[in-house]
Amino acid sequence: MDLLRSLPIGLYLEQPQTWLHKLDPRVKLIWLMSFLTTYILANNLWRVLLVVLLIVATLIARIPRRVWQQQMGWLLTFCFFILIVIAITPDGLGIKYQPRLPTNQQVLTEQSASSQSTPAPMSANKQQDYKYLLFDKGPVKVTRRSWDLAISVSTMWFTLIYSCNLYLLTTATEEITAAIESLMQPLRRLKLPVTEITLTLTLSLRFIPLVLEEIQNLIRSVMTRAINWKKLGLKGAVKVWMLVAERLLENLLLRAEQMASAMTVRGFTSPSEHRVQWHYLRLRRGDWLAIAILILFWGLRLAIGTEV
Repeated sequence: MDLLRSLPIGLYLEQPQTWLHKLDPRVKLIWLMSFLTTYILANNLWRVLLVVLLIVATLIARIPRRVWQQQMGWLLTFCFFILIVIAITPDGLGIKYQPRLPTNQQVLTEQSASSQSTPAPMSANKQQDYKYLLFDKGPVKVTRRSWDLAISVSTMWFTLIYSCNLYLLTTATEEITAAIESLMQPLRRLKLPVTEITLTLTLSLRFIPLVLEEIQNLIRSVMTRAINWKKLGLKGAVKVWMLVAERLLENLLLRAEQMASAMTVRGFTSPSEHRVQWHYLRLRRGDWLAIAILILFWGLRLAIGTEV
């Protein structure tokens, strides 16, 4: 079991260097924020296009198949499962409620209400084309409302998870820190600790592989002991896993203390006294092309992606 290989979440791909690696981290961060915000109040067509665009960008970038195949496969399976479950779930309109009034009074109330308001008649063609119930086979029913909600939720999960993972996969931690610090420069006028925030973000990103490594080592230590789980029972199994979780917390706190001691020994007492140049930022020709495509991206979002 190797979590660092089978579950590469938040890990940076050093080799090979793709064209996504060579883009300016600020441009990639703005693209990431665009993916995370354009699906808000968007129609389902645009949300599906975001998923297709992420998959196409992964293939065009020529990221090794071993890196994205398993993770994208599990994520697509998970989103497809969400799509099916929400699609066949009753949407609330098909549930039979207990009437508040008796049957006779309810009929009189409906007749009086219909006599007071006469809605505009729908044309015959629209009545024939429109179907609220899309699929009806036995207990399985798919309506327009449940289908739209299923597409919305499943595409949202894929966009949120995979866009962030693709950004972390092609952007080094130092580049992310430099990009955020550069974009947050105007906040210095409000006396916000920009450098401290970016430093904390860098350390947290560096800590993700350490967490996965500790979890992997503890799971391997439990597996090598050949514990008879059936003999332990539920209470004994819970006790064992509680001990593992306690040991994991102790190891992570020890790693954090070691990291803090290493920074103190190297003289990093405060960002104002120990200034670190994270990454040299410069916009190149490919970055300007990405910015132009981003403007076109937002134009298409406003033109065809707005929810009616």
